Amino acid sequence: MISKFITGFFRHIDSVLLACILFAMLVGLLVLYSASGQQFGKVSAQIVNMSVALAVMWAVANIQPQHIERIAVPAYVIGLLFLLAVALFGDISHGARRWLNLGVTKIQPSELMKLAVPIMLAWYFSKRESNLTVVDFLIAGAILVTPVLFIVKQPDLGTAMLVAASGFYVIFLAGLSWRFIIGGIALVAALSPIFWSLLHDYQRRRIEILIDPTQDPLGSGYHIIQSTIAIGSGGVTGKGWLNGTQTQLDFLPERTTDFIFAVFGEEFGMIGNLLLLLLFAIIIARGFYIASQAKNTFSRLLAGSIAMTFFTYCFVNMGMVSGILPVVGVPLPLISYGGTSMLTLGLGFGLLMSIQTHKKLVATG
Repeated sequence: MISKFITGFFRHIDSVLLACILFAMLVGLLVLYSASGQQFGKVSAQIVNMSVALAVMWAVANIQPQHIERIAVPAYVIGLLFLLAVALFGDISHGARRWLNLGVTKIQPSELMKLAVPIMLAWYFSKRESNLTVVDFLIAGAILVTPVLFIVKQPDLGTAMLVAASGFYVIFLAGLSWRFIIGGIALVAALSPIFWSLLHDYQRRRIEILIDPTQDPLGSGYHIIQSTIAIGSGGVTGKGWLNGTQTQLDFLPERTTDFIFAVFGEEFGMIGNLLLLLLFAIIIARGFYIASQAKNTFSRLLAGSIAMTFFTYCFVNMGMVSGILPVVGVPLPLISYGGTSMLTLGLGFGLLMSIQTHKKLVATG
């Protein structure tokens, strides 16, 4: 009876994906313990975050993709209404209006759009797949751009970029022509002086610091300088767990969240970095495999977008910590401390597992 219960409990859990997620979470807890100055309180709080994310993942995995498809439009519309409410009534913190106070708790609606947007676009293309035209891609672009503009206005460039990426991947996988992609890149390049003038001062400063962090080594460039020192000092094999000097001597800022990869690189070195990259690559590859096995357009587009968005999370965080991308406040998935990002990941992985384990029940087409 117990074996039947266990089998039923894990019926809609993809074992390969779960094993990789749990291993990454374990690595995250070990690094967090070191990064937090060996504080059990921080680690225990992250265990709670991970437990909630895993519970949400299990719940979503047990929902059939057809039901998820049905809530695409309501989820997107509610998300837009929340973003509008943030613009009108949101709480201001550190010069940004990103949070909506519901009385009992505060929510950050922009985080919800990381999944609501690709679900909406996957639903839209699944309804139009038999006769896609240029107009359909223009409408999809409008569906994507609307929430992104709300988020940019907050301002939250990092989240806006991730929402834009998650939606763009759906549009790309739906068959967007390379002519449009190349033309769009050329247009953005041509309009870059205008975009530069629209950026906030601190956003311009981030790009300038990326080019030369030494122009303000104790101010805006401090994060990048210290993180690159930490990663470089780790060498090939690293200094060992709990032995990173940049971390333990408190030189490295934001070391439990955005810059935790620098802690990992210092303590485990190039070999550790490569193994972590391999782990992330397996997760991404599993996501693409699930997408390739999906039985309808909605599931295929959504699974592909989730896999590519996870790659974007990893690439942007590691890029900014390594000094090749501007600092935009993107956490390292499954490793960085945080409840909201962990919950979003749990939702995304749950969707992947739902698509994989319910595929025999999904009608084609």
